[in-house]
Amino acid sequence: MSKRIQKGETFNTSKAIDYAEGGVVSKELIHNDSGSVTLFSFDEGQGLSEHIAPFDAFIQVIDGEMELTVEGTAHDIKAGESFIIPSGARHSVAARKPFKMIITMIRDRAKL
Repeated sequence: MSKRIQKGETFNTSKAIDYAEGGVVSKELIHNDSGSVTLFSFDEGQGLSEHIAPFDAFIQVIDGEMELTVEGTAHDIKAGESFIIPSGARHSVAARKPFKMIITMIRDRAKL
């Protein structure tokens, strides 16, 4: 779906982003000095290598199932489930099957 999400309008988050064969797709919904909200879709076999973010990240899986590894511990998160990654935690993402998620990142006011 290429339509831009408009503020003040109802939309279906799962339908707001498509899967790309062999790829990862992202669509930023909100971005400001306080943080961001981004939709992602991951095709089977895709992922994100281990990294660290300087803010808390709230993950919501909206389709499929993901494997999220945080500080060396793997977590299987299914559609309808959520997880909060603490600021500064090492983490990575793997898609054994296609999945979609929303990630909300909130910056610490003290670090703005």
